[in-house]
Amino acid sequence: MSPLEIGLVIFVVLLALFATGMPIAFALGAVSVGALMLTDGPDALETLSETFFAGLSSFTLVSIPMFILMGAAVASSPAGRDLYAALDRWLNRVPGGLVLSNLGACSLFAALSGSSPATCAAIGKMGIPEMRARGYPSDIAAGSIAAGGTLGILIPPSITMIVYGISTETSIGRLFLAGVLPGMLLTAIFMAWTIFACWRRGLGLSELTQHYTLRQKLEVLPRVLPFLAVIVGILYVLYGGIATPSEAAGVGAVFCLLLVIVVYRMVRAGPIIEIFRSTTKESVMIMLIIASSELFAFTLSSTFVTQSIAQWIADLEVNRWVLMAVINLFLLFAGFFLPPVAVILMTAPILLPIITAVGFDPYWFAVILTINMEIGLITPPVGLNLYVINGIAPDVSLGTILRGSLPYVGCMVFAIVLLCLFPGIVTWLPDLLMGPGR
Repeated sequence: MSPLEIGLVIFVVLLALFATGMPIAFALGAVSVGALMLTDGPDALETLSETFFAGLSSFTLVSIPMFILMGAAVASSPAGRDLYAALDRWLNRVPGGLVLSNLGACSLFAALSGSSPATCAAIGKMGIPEMRARGYPSDIAAGSIAAGGTLGILIPPSITMIVYGISTETSIGRLFLAGVLPGMLLTAIFMAWTIFACWRRGLGLSELTQHYTLRQKLEVLPRVLPFLAVIVGILYVLYGGIATPSEAAGVGAVFCLLLVIVVYRMVRAGPIIEIFRSTTKESVMIMLIIASSELFAFTLSSTFVTQSIAQWIADLEVNRWVLMAVINLFLLFAGFFLPPVAVILMTAPILLPIITAVGFDPYWFAVILTINMEIGLITPPVGLNLYVINGIAPDVSLGTILRGSLPYVGCMVFAIVLLCLFPGIVTWLPDLLMGPGR
């Protein structure tokens, strides 16, 4: 069999295992071991353990559980509620202000947690019942939260960006900077569509009669601003070259834990133990996927599948933008079936040499890839955010949630087009603060 035929068989078997519900890490490991045994025989087993643990040897990986701990601390406290309340009081004077408050809360919470499911769960538990109580249809209430939650993997500090940086050996600090303006742009596009949609349907107009005094608007800020200061501090020490991502993540996690204890009086052992339990569970899951993906990448390389795919794409005599369109379609399709971390670990090392060879910036490509992964989070059959929202609002059907989130898919596609036309939106801030670089 040719390498491309071997690769096709590997991916078909892998998708079949995913379809059975097998955990991603186990499916990747099983396919890798089976392929190596069939191609190299029992001797291949000698390198399996070394390759598996090599995937976990990077010190930068320490930042992942630290950022997860930071997000878990915030999600387990009333911080999300206070973010939501503050934005509701400041944005209630525009049509659909409550939906805008939820989107704004999602973007701020995303910066604190770096996780899309955590953002959906934290903001959705408060936002969806409140929006429905004020007369917003279920599709807008649920769809806006599902879409707003996707911002968690783009707005820094982002766990997805950390995984991309580790797998492609690119600067995590520069990746974080690259995601700032696109994250703000996408949030603004979401909000613009929301204002238009609510105005067209006459929603949220009753909120315009509700007034908050300046004191009411300011009284919640002291509980919110310390958490935002942690994010600003993390970004400052990263971009100022003061600390590594792992050090910044560790300090951020400690400060967030201290803040939830001091600000919200979370002094009982039960909530603290739950924070560490959820952190450990999610961290182990991601680490297993990373290690299994390293083994899977080694398998593809050993069977010359990676090299053959790269050569096939390189031999395509097409315009580089046509090539990018093909890659976007491929990433979009992959995102329909796999979570972002798995897609990045499996595809980024293959695609990065190709896109840099035709003149695309690797950090710009990271943002494009991430937005494609965001689309996958709110589209079936996987659509993780759809199921998270359905879990916290079980009386809202998946079809209703999907119908409400589809306009935001169009917003993301529009954002990708804008970033293709104006790549400086991504590269300007990293180049300004860290100097030109690849």
